[in-house]
Amino acid sequence: MSDEMQGGKVLPVEIADEMRKSFIDYAMSVIVSRALPDVRDGLKPVHRRILYTLHELGLTPNKPYSKSARLVGDCMGKFHPHGDSSIYDAVVRMDQDFASRYPLIDGHGNFGSIDGDSAAAMRYTELRMAKMATYMLADIDKDTVDFTPNYDEKQDEPTVLPAKFPNLLVNGSSGIAVGMATNIPPHNLSEVIAATIALMDNPELSIDELIQYIQGPDFPTGGSIMGYEGIRSAYTTGRGSIKTRAKAKIERMEKSGKTRILVTEIPFMVNKARMIEKIADLVRDKKLDGITDLRDESDRSGMRIVIELRRDVNPKVILNKLYKHTQMEETFGVNMLALVNGQPKTLTLKDMLHYFIEHQKDVIVRRTKFELNKAEAEAHIIEGLRIALDHIDEVIETIRSSTNEANARENLSIRFGLSEIQAQAIVDMRLKRLTGLEREKLENQYQDLMNTIAHLKAILASASMVIGIIKAELEEINRKFGDARRTMITVDVSKMDIEDLIAVEDVVITVTHYGYIKRLPLSTYKSQHRGGKGVHGMATKERDFVEHLFTTTTHHYILFFTSQGKVYRLKAHEIPEASRVGKGTAVINLLNLSQHEMITAVMAIKDYSSDFFLITATKKGIMKKTALQEYDSSRKDGLIALTLDDEDELIGVKLTQGLDDILLATKNGIAIRFAESDVRYMGRTARGVKGIRLEANDEVVGMDVIGDEGELLTMSVNGFAKRTNLKEFRVQGRGGKGIIVMKLNDKTGTLVGIKVVQVEDQLMVITNNGIMLRIQVASISNQGRSAQGVMAMRTGASSVVAFAKVLMKDEEEIGESEESEESEEED
Repeated sequence: MSDEMQGGKVLPVEIADEMRKSFIDYAMSVIVSRALPDVRDGLKPVHRRILYTLHELGLTPNKPYSKSARLVGDCMGKFHPHGDSSIYDAVVRMDQDFASRYPLIDGHGNFGSIDGDSAAAMRYTELRMAKMATYMLADIDKDTVDFTPNYDEKQDEPTVLPAKFPNLLVNGSSGIAVGMATNIPPHNLSEVIAATIALMDNPELSIDELIQYIQGPDFPTGGSIMGYEGIRSAYTTGRGSIKTRAKAKIERMEKSGKTRILVTEIPFMVNKARMIEKIADLVRDKKLDGITDLRDESDRSGMRIVIELRRDVNPKVILNKLYKHTQMEETFGVNMLALVNGQPKTLTLKDMLHYFIEHQKDVIVRRTKFELNKAEAEAHIIEGLRIALDHIDEVIETIRSSTNEANARENLSIRFGLSEIQAQAIVDMRLKRLTGLEREKLENQYQDLMNTIAHLKAILASASMVIGIIKAELEEINRKFGDARRTMITVDVSKMDIEDLIAVEDVVITVTHYGYIKRLPLSTYKSQHRGGKGVHGMATKERDFVEHLFTTTTHHYILFFTSQGKVYRLKAHEIPEASRVGKGTAVINLLNLSQHEMITAVMAIKDYSSDFFLITATKKGIMKKTALQEYDSSRKDGLIALTLDDEDELIGVKLTQGLDDILLATKNGIAIRFAESDVRYMGRTARGVKGIRLEANDEVVGMDVIGDEGELLTMSVNGFAKRTNLKEFRVQGRGGKGIIVMKLNDKTGTLVGIKVVQVEDQLMVITNNGIMLRIQVASISNQGRSAQGVMAMRTGASSVVAFAKVLMKDEEEIGESEESEESEEED
């Protein structure tokens, strides 16, 4: 069909210009008419239209429920022609007490659940306006807000609601527009009202002073907010990141003696069913060890998620892992963007309260003017009636002599100087108004109107009276709907240094071959005479045995070196304390170890001093020296500590100052002493150099740093031990064959380790079946390096796997050890 037949013409348009114009128009439509709330009433257009439709339908809280489909149909047909699903979805969220802090719709039926269940179809559910919503619409018929034609211009709709409380802060809002988004958290009504009143009393209040009234967001699902930093950033800049956590407590189960974690509140907008499913997946994939049962016991009385734990795990560690790997900890990104005079603007806390107050001033002034005009109009009519009653006979005669109603009005206006409205009221007046009682009632009504008019004019003339009315209305809302805060605000423990709260205490740390670790106070172990049987120190599972044992304090760092050549660290107080016979906590609950990664060496340090080096030794006799500072990292996934050869593993780690001698000992009783300076400084990831030349079927079992004082204590797997003067071990060149350090035979068994000791030291000895013995070093004989030693511990069918020295500080303990004691044995 030609252009001429269409009666028009073709205009060439640049496609880039047309796309730009069309996209800008679309973007502005989404921003203003769909996705962002108005700062005054805190509502997007769809929510505002839903509430106004409820108002038009008369579905107030004192009326019966009505089908949701009726509301949705009216709202779509009159105001919001964007599909019924978008309207009903908004209706559902306005009813859900887990999505809205103060629901504005009172629903009846299935409106969904916190588990993500969908609401029933709109034909099944019923609703009406919630009581609080009446204050969003109060006085809307008194010209308090502007109206605009709806989409088909057949009727008008409000551009904003009167909103008697700061709904934007109270219920929050979220939405994604084009190129921008908003995410405003809900708050406690009482706190917001208190801050609003305080700002009206003193408009110069700073945001820091307003924060004294509003602690922070108050989510409908409760939970905890970790720290104030994100809150303050959001309130002062309009943007912030708030870390939220589920509310959980650890309790002991009376019957089984196990512990469990009870979760009673979860972060805002978290799907409870999906969160539980995620926990189950972590347990199934063995990423979370120690959970034996997981069930949801939530009911009408509240939320209750039960997580039962094994006896040997630290519940605090499990809880922290749940926070880390599941939605039990979430971050709420605050972006306080709202429409101000139709333009999107990022707002501070004070800005939001300021615009609400200004809106309320406008609402009160417009309402007062409306009521004043109404009162004056009514008074004007009553003034005409009073004139008529004063001249009733003449009025009657004038009306009787008139040809029709219009003529009567005209004659009355001319005769008594009345307006057309007054004349019409007199014409319409009933005869009963002529009674004395009615006359008195009319006079009283007139006087009341005069008082009302005077009061309304006073309000319009006084800004302080307007403020007083706003405050009174806010206080009334607070009395009716104010409630206690649900979300607690606590210190962010992940950023808090809690070491000052931990007492410095001497402790024993033990680590088993299969990776169980525990901490006990040093005082748990009582000193015994040499040759005693010891006490049960750890209940290990079958075929497990203790590989590492050392003493330290609660404030020291514990460095864990692994079979894969990595190093991890913890503070000693972070290791769970266990009973003497408990096997401890699986180390995978404390460290982010990869699959098949085993702990091969452990050591304690006070800090990462620049004066110290770290000397490492492997089973194949490879040595390496690295500056201690290179290991200072808080990385949770560990650092590369050294590069290992195939089938080699770390057997020892020592701190040095670069000027000492190093002594290595092998399981076949050979030792070598060489200067530390023979081992050159290397980087953290280097392999190292050869420390001793090993014979076939031999391997290094011990390493220690030798100074000017002390003796070398050697011990075999069958409990034989001796002390030897360090002078008997001459300094050799690194990489030599070494000399005999202990005479070994079938009676003694192979060498288990070496330790440089002082006579006043004590030893902690442990066997592969968990028996621990604490003995005095002084009770072990001093013998030559080629001697076999004396029996330090009766091992029976077991064998010694580790020993460590304990520095004595208590003279009473020394005296105790000198007394002859009977051996103790406990299950």
